[in-house]
Amino acid sequence: GEDLPSREVLFDFHGVPMIHSFSANWEKIQNFQARPDDILIATYPKAGTTWVSYILDLLYFGKTSPERQTSIPLYERVPFLEITISSTDSGWTDAERLTTSPRLIKTHLPVQLVPKSFWEQNCKMIYVARNAKDNMVSYFHMDRMTLFHPDPGDWSSYFKRFLEGNILFGSWYDHVNSWWKKKQTHDKIHYMFYEDMIEVKLIYHILFLEKLCCFLGLSSSLEERKQITGGVQFDNMKKNNMVNYSTLQVMDFKVSQFMRKGKVGDWKNHFTVAQNEEFDENYKQKMKNSTLQFRYEV
Repeated sequence: GEDLPSREVLFDFHGVPMIHSFSANWEKIQNFQARPDDILIATYPKAGTTWVSYILDLLYFGKTSPERQTSIPLYERVPFLEITISSTDSGWTDAERLTTSPRLIKTHLPVQLVPKSFWEQNCKMIYVARNAKDNMVSYFHMDRMTLFHPDPGDWSSYFKRFLEGNILFGSWYDHVNSWWKKKQTHDKIHYMFYEDMIEVKLIYHILFLEKLCCFLGLSSSLEERKQITGGVQFDNMKKNNMVNYSTLQVMDFKVSQFMRKGKVGDWKNHFTVAQNEEFDENYKQKMKNSTLQFRYEV
């Protein structure tokens, strides 16, 4: 069969657990030249990155170049800044090659590792946070099926490592809190919640898009927003081969789907009662100085 990539090993990188694929060529990533109209989409892994990338791509280019939607996979339209696939293929080189304005670029980097050019150019940034329980479950399944990610082990050991922050891209708590803190001093960050994005009631979804358009300085009609809401419903995205990553070799869809459920509250199918209690106790400690509020069901 084909040579499958081997699973990589975590190591400490500037205080963040990292793998080679996201830290190779670090100088090139750190020296990436942002443009003032770039939009950086930042999230902890599995917090709705694909979803928000798709929404932005539709908002900016859905009308002017609809052919993009059927011919170019989303991961090429919205390159993943820090990934290195081979000596000739990397996220930042894809980003440099983008001809669109704005360029939409995604990252999972903690706020302190974002290339400084994005701050110097005062770029707009969109951060999406997802409640930690669902985020953990989704990340567990992603690690199982992404063949170069470190081996997640079984659920109970993964649960412990998540609480310790000993997973790829580091602690969920540090990630969501440091971006939230940065937002207080940086008005170009729009901080959103996954749970609002997948709100089932159409009216809430339209409001969510309205806030987003307002931040981006885009006008969109109610009609357009309804259309986008339809296109980005989870099941439609999951079926869309240009969005669901099925064209990528590094993911094993037999193990799990990249776009698995897109629900709020799936954690209840994974957490034991004891785990839930341990989690809540731990969460209280870690979040005691944070003003962030999450929803665990909608």
